[in-house]
This record gives sequence, C-alpha cells and structure tokens, in this order.
Amino acid sequence: MRQLEVFFDYACPYCRQGHLYLEELKASMADIEILWRPCEAHPRPDRYGPHSDLCIQGMFYAQNQGVDLWMYHRRMYEAAFADTVDIENPMALAQCVHGLLEPKAFLAALQQGRYTKQLQEANDYAYKQSGVWVVPAFRMGAGRLDAAENIGVTKPELQRFLLGGTQ
Repeated sequence: MRQLEVFFDYACPYCRQGHLYLEELKASMADIEILWRPCEAHPRPDRYGPHSDLCIQGMFYAQNQGVDLWMYHRRMYEAAFADTVDIENPMALAQCVHGLLEPKAFLAALQQGRYTKQLQEANDYAYKQSGVWVVPAFRMGAGRLDAAENIGVTKPELQRFLLGGTQ
C-alpha cells in the first residue's frame, strides 16, 4: 500500500480546498494510506492569525481516541471558515467536537497542553525534515506536490499526483 503524507493547516483556506479535493477523490485512493501531517503555517508568536495550534493538538487527541479523522478535519475546517468559531479558544473548540469526542475530555487535553510536544515535532517534521515551504503539501514515495503560494493546488494536479506519485 502506498503512503500519502498530507501536510496542512486548519487555518489555511488552500488546505481546506485541498482537503475537499481529497474527499472527492477518496474513492479512487483504495491503495493509498493517508498519513495526516498537521503543521502551523504561521506558528506563534507570529502575529499572523488565527493560530491553529489548538486544532492541531486536538487532532492528535482525536487520533489517540480512534476518531474518524476525516470527520475531525471537516469539523475544524467548518469551525475556522464556515462557522467562524474562535479557533484560539479551547472552550469554543470543545463545543465543535460535541458528538464526535467528549467535549470535557477534549478541553482538558487542550488546557493541559498534552499535545504541545507533538505539535512542535509535527512542525519540525514538516519544515525541517520534509522540505515543506507552503501548505498544503503532499508527499508520496519520492514524489512531491507543493502548493503555489496564495493559490494552493488544483484538483487535476492532485489527481495526477495520486495516480503517479510524482509531479
């Protein structure tokens, strides 16, 4: 089975679009295992915001709880873009995961910073080890597909990449 690494940030509109493309192409990816690689496009203390660090820490919590990450991603993108939730507020995020995760346990994980180390490791992996410059970014085998800054990737580009693993 081929492995696809997907580097993304919940606060990035181009990542949201890339995620929607992946969902549309999901049926054609039966031989591909997705490795979700969240990373902050603008880590703190950078003043550019909103910051997605809590959403990412929440993803690690959700992953440990065995939650369907496609659903979690959808909730976080909806929170950031459709519902305009303050994604820097742990209590607001906890409300977003109701019905998917237990909100109080999710909130506690965020408030206690249980996944801050994983967040830093994820950022380091993306930017220092995997050569990510702009998100979304995709890696499969020796192939890489990087978004164009302020443009993202197109659905045909992603589809070609998934078929051949190179770009």
